[in-house]
Amino acid sequence: MYLILFVLHDTNNLKAVLNAWDEAGVSGVTILPSTGLGRLRESKALQDDFPLIPRIEDFFHYEEQLNRTIFTIVRGEEMVDKVVQATENIVGDLRKPNTGILAVLPIVKVYGLNREPGV
Repeated sequence: MYLILFVLHDTNNLKAVLNAWDEAGVSGVTILPSTGLGRLRESKALQDDFPLIPRIEDFFHYEEQLNRTIFTIVRGEEMVDKVVQATENIVGDLRKPNTGILAVLPIVKVYGLNREPGV
């Protein structure tokens, strides 16, 4: 079994990536809002200077850019290859900048996973 982690940079592609993973046979996905050090340095994510009691104007000037980190557990390298290909069909070549970061990790044991089909 393998854990596939994908940090999606362009959140406009989220639904398309999720649909592509579903079509590839992924049975479940977890989605988390996330950010990286680069965006923190640019002050575009998780701003802590937002007023405690904001005015309506504050919402229009507040720009927060977050990634989405999505992950799933799959069986076998064949399934990993399908998910990677499905991802690249949506976001483009992952070796190019600003497409996202995808990592695959082997899993020794999984607890609490009740589904069998894609996993």
